[in-house]
Amino acid sequence: MKAFSTGLGPKLFLDEGSVFDIQGCFIGDTDLSPGRSIPDDGDSRIDHSLEGFLFTCGPDHIRHPEPIAGAAEGKTYPLHGSFSAHPAKIMFWDAQGGDAECRAQVDVTMATGEPAQLDRHWRIDGMTGEVCLLDKVTNTGTKAFAPVHMYHMNIGAWLFDEHVRLSGQMLEDGVLPWSFGPDPGSVFCVPARQDGEQWAELCLGPIAAIGGLTLKVKFKTDTLPHLQVWRNQKAPAHVLGIEPVSHRLASREELARQGELVMLKPGESIEYALKFHFA
Repeated sequence: MKAFSTGLGPKLFLDEGSVFDIQGCFIGDTDLSPGRSIPDDGDSRIDHSLEGFLFTCGPDHIRHPEPIAGAAEGKTYPLHGSFSAHPAKIMFWDAQGGDAECRAQVDVTMATGEPAQLDRHWRIDGMTGEVCLLDKVTNTGTKAFAPVHMYHMNIGAWLFDEHVRLSGQMLEDGVLPWSFGPDPGSVFCVPARQDGEQWAELCLGPIAAIGGLTLKVKFKTDTLPHLQVWRNQKAPAHVLGIEPVSHRLASREELARQGELVMLKPGESIEYALKFHFA
């Protein structure tokens, strides 16, 4: 793990062994990541990724396994896609003073055997503590594929009390308790873009365990037009996930039928962006 921080903002631990995702996210001495308080879906790659504060789904799949069209019978896309467990090559690192910034490149082999490349750029603003992530996915193979993308931002829900709320314009009535829906777990997915805005924002807080701070998450809605939120309190799980996502909650078959899976041709790229800070 590589420690990544600056004067203000959280202290992050970036996972070189898995896509340069965020494993630990510390505010002071408190790690917000859920650790082992997660559901076990039987995939060790995803178990490791879910333990962290942020992991990336894609570039070929984002939810539970589904059949690969045209492949041998029984061949499926893996849980949450192929990104997890692909190592990152650090291309640039500067965290000595002021802003902190780094870049990494990840060569990915997708479930079809075709390659893709992720170029990842992390930055922490030294004046505001805001963490910025810019991702570019490039089709480096010989066949077109449908790019899909989701960020899992997972927080240990034992940190929450009854005052913690989710708030954002995309939510019905603008606010929800963190423990929304029936126990022991619930999920929803809603359109994120409101009034044509290019960035959507969701807030979670105030979190007394970190001094009453609120987590504020922003993401670009041109390529991440939906927000999915889930929680799971079925022991040993005790986690809430904030998930900006490229596609609504539906099967690949339905998305393809409705023309919502747009193909990325060889040599083409697509970009995704996310920001977060605590205030």
